[in-house]
Amino acid sequence: MGGLRELAEPFVVPGPAGVAVRARLRVSETDAAVLREVGAFLGGLAAGDLARRCGQRLEHDAGSWAVRKRELTGLSSARWAGSITKATHDQWALARRGQAAELAWLRGQITQIEARLARPLGAKADTRAGLPRGYGSRAEWHAKSRRLHLLRDRLGRLEADWAAGRVHVVRGGKPLARLRHHLDQAGQDEHGWRRRWEAARMFLTADGESGKRFGNETIRITDTGQLSVRLPAALAHLANAPHGRYRLDATVRFAHRGGEWCDRITNNRAVAYRIHHDVLRGRWYVTASWQRTPAPVLPLEAALARGVVAVDMNDDHLAAWQLDAHGNPIGEPRRFFYDLSGTTAHRDAQIRHALTRLLHHTRATGAAAIAIEDLDFTAGTSREQYGRNKRFRRLISRFPTARLKARLTAMAAEQDIAVVAVDPAYTSRWGAQHWQQPLTSQTRKVSRHDAACIAIGRRALGHPIRRRTAPPPHDQSDRAGHRTVQARPDTRRREETRRPVTDRAPDARARTGTPERTRATSASTTVRDARSTRMWGQDSLLRTD
Repeated sequence: MGGLRELAEPFVVPGPAGVAVRARLRVSETDAAVLREVGAFLGGLAAGDLARRCGQRLEHDAGSWAVRKRELTGLSSARWAGSITKATHDQWALARRGQAAELAWLRGQITQIEARLARPLGAKADTRAGLPRGYGSRAEWHAKSRRLHLLRDRLGRLEADWAAGRVHVVRGGKPLARLRHHLDQAGQDEHGWRRRWEAARMFLTADGESGKRFGNETIRITDTGQLSVRLPAALAHLANAPHGRYRLDATVRFAHRGGEWCDRITNNRAVAYRIHHDVLRGRWYVTASWQRTPAPVLPLEAALARGVVAVDMNDDHLAAWQLDAHGNPIGEPRRFFYDLSGTTAHRDAQIRHALTRLLHHTRATGAAAIAIEDLDFTAGTSREQYGRNKRFRRLISRFPTARLKARLTAMAAEQDIAVVAVDPAYTSRWGAQHWQQPLTSQTRKVSRHDAACIAIGRRALGHPIRRRTAPPPHDQSDRAGHRTVQARPDTRRREETRRPVTDRAPDARARTGTPERTRATSASTTVRDARSTRMWGQDSLLRTD
């Protein structure tokens, strides 16, 4: 056990603290034109405010924030100005967190490459000494040395930006900005790209306010679904309702969580709204979001009192198996497949469908918890981590770890099912070693993923992954073989080579009351004794001289 890393304790994942639902807006041409004009005007104000905030760098404080908000209030309104400045601050903070993550990644890559460059060509890894393997050829060594210089230059520029508080943000998204230079390869024209770019840079987001009518004074949706927008001061001439508001002809109906949303606006509790335009599909949407008090986290013992459904995550399916409170598998293993090819919306829908089937299966079994590995593949596509096996790196990068965990946590909270995260170390290896073959029969074929489910569930329940040790033979002879599990080195009477009698403490025999053996009486007189001595290695080689 000396070469194994320390395992983290399982824990119950806390539920989500926010809710977001989306509904389609079937707007008319007039409504769409007004929304585009308002969104473009506010988007221009947001772009200017973001530029000013990025220019302030680390010198930003509450006073400069108030000055920016005061200037925007005269052009729009106090509430629009508050939403714009808050979104600007969140965008700048997100860029800083991205810089911190990139700094950590670059330093890790440089450390790994330097360690491998210092090793001889073709040298094997030494895990006990903590030495990585060397590069396979001189050409690969040279290519990695060049990459090391590029990463150091990149790290130097990023550290300078971090120290100065300089961030690089693209309103509308960097992928869409880069697409402008490759329209022919993407099969698009400049007009279509321009429409997508303008829609992505629009700003139609309003924060909610508790105590105000229907929870939001800027973008208001009544209990009957009537949507109205408070127009900026410069566009007040577009109003078709009192108090400088524009009322849309379309009505809003939230099919998902509609009752919860209606309860909030009826009680005048804060609800934030965002209106956005999907140019490719030609549709308008409104997203409502609000915060809620997260449910208290169940104690681990209470969550696992009725057993657990253990889940092994793979790139194309979820393998699940129910375990009782004692760690014994119940019933048959289940699999929930999904296809992660295609668009982002298709992948997201596939994950939702697979998780829905998993939650229904969990409710049917009567379990109150789902055990899943706490996976993190942030360095999954790195050559330094997984070698030159491109196929394996692509397999690791396809794992939907972050999206699946976020979806599972949110969906399980609605079903009152706890999610228990466990350390993923050695689950597949030990599961296949100790559970795959014993559970395989003529009518059931247990895969490596199914066996990993048992390892995950037993770790969540606090049981060892390895199966119980078989009882000793009835006559204590060696013909029945060793036990199925090797005990720890500090366990007495363990099945491994013991120290010779001559190496024990001099007073060991005095404590146990065993008489001192002489050379004449220590010789074996039977074949069985000699075989036992060679097997356990308790005595040194016999001497007859």
